[in-house]
Amino acid sequence: METLDRAEAAVFKNPPLAATLVQRMERDFKPRWEGTWGGKFVLHGSSPGPNAVRLDGNDYLAVTGHPSIVAAQVEAITKSSEFVVQSGVFLLQQHPTRALEMSLANWVGKEDAFVCQSGYSANVGLLQSIADANTPVYLDTQAHASLWEGAHAARAPAFAFRHNDAAHLDKIMAKNGPGVVVVDSVYSTTGSVCPLEDMLEVVEKHGSMILVDESHSLGTHGPGGAGLCAELGLTDRVHFISASLAKSMAGRAGFFTAPASMRYYILSSSFPNIFSSCLLPHEIAGLRATVDVLQKADDGRARLKAITQRVRDSLSAMGYPLHHGTEQIIALEAGTEPDTMRLRDELETRGVFGAIFCAPATSSKRALVRLTLNSALTEAEIEHLENVAREIAPIVKPWDWPCARRARVQASAMEVAA
Repeated sequence: METLDRAEAAVFKNPPLAATLVQRMERDFKPRWEGTWGGKFVLHGSSPGPNAVRLDGNDYLAVTGHPSIVAAQVEAITKSSEFVVQSGVFLLQQHPTRALEMSLANWVGKEDAFVCQSGYSANVGLLQSIADANTPVYLDTQAHASLWEGAHAARAPAFAFRHNDAAHLDKIMAKNGPGVVVVDSVYSTTGSVCPLEDMLEVVEKHGSMILVDESHSLGTHGPGGAGLCAELGLTDRVHFISASLAKSMAGRAGFFTAPASMRYYILSSSFPNIFSSCLLPHEIAGLRATVDVLQKADDGRARLKAITQRVRDSLSAMGYPLHHGTEQIIALEAGTEPDTMRLRDELETRGVFGAIFCAPATSSKRALVRLTLNSALTEAEIEHLENVAREIAPIVKPWDWPCARRARVQASAMEVAA
């Protein structure tokens, strides 16, 4: 007890922070913390209870705890006694990681693949290897932050094009020359789908390469869950595919594909691959088993698609503006951070839990609550979500959200033009 009392009474001291850091925090963060957020971290709401409807994760096909995956993890933990923790670039062809990489490559229809610590590091490491200061990188305005950071790591000139706008991409590429085009297959905040064939026509017209991040379509789209590229029959025209393995794969890793001829070049140039330790045996075994599970999950994919259509139709009929997406990711874009926090609180008070996305994940005035659907949602859970959305609609007034007003203005403009 005496030791505990001394610990509780201890005063920890730090040397003074640099004045420039203090000034930056005072200028850029303090007003947001004390004013906009009211002294509470914007991403932290209430704790879900035992009957909460959880729509804040990414396990779209509900594979967490699958017996085959758990069995593979347990076997690896209990039998992997020769494992050495080291950088992945040291792993030989016989290592289990190579079998996982080839399994992933075969799944999406590519020649070779590289497993990384996360989807973020996969995108950074790949772009660092395929772009440089003389390679323009063209990014959709809604491309994941890791893709923008990859362009930065490559010291490449980065050019943004309007979301899903191939004509705008064509215009910018005509001005700045061939390079690397970067898109998400399904965008992580709104659930919108990339018009991939239109993008490829522009890429090929300008003699360029394309990187497609399949994080939110791997497992959920395409034959055997091979992704959007496979679903559209465009895999052979796509240069590089990347994905987080923390979505449908429900793990903690990422990967990207590349031609086999690039293997040792990438292992010599991709910093996340060089300077990060490899995955642990149970992680490798679990991910390998998950690939097998997801390839056979046609029933889960069909159910997820049906749930997605139902929920989107229901919410749209209530006045929620969901016009910017079509897939299992649903964006309730309230706009300002205070309005989004209020929306979150109204949902959570009634047992529905999503996730707030705000700057830097979105632009400063387009904050949203993201709901992510999964194939294991029960009829009771879906009905509860619908009932809650109906109950709070007169309170949060989704038809008055900025994105709803913009959609009406655009629709009126199109009617006039027609």
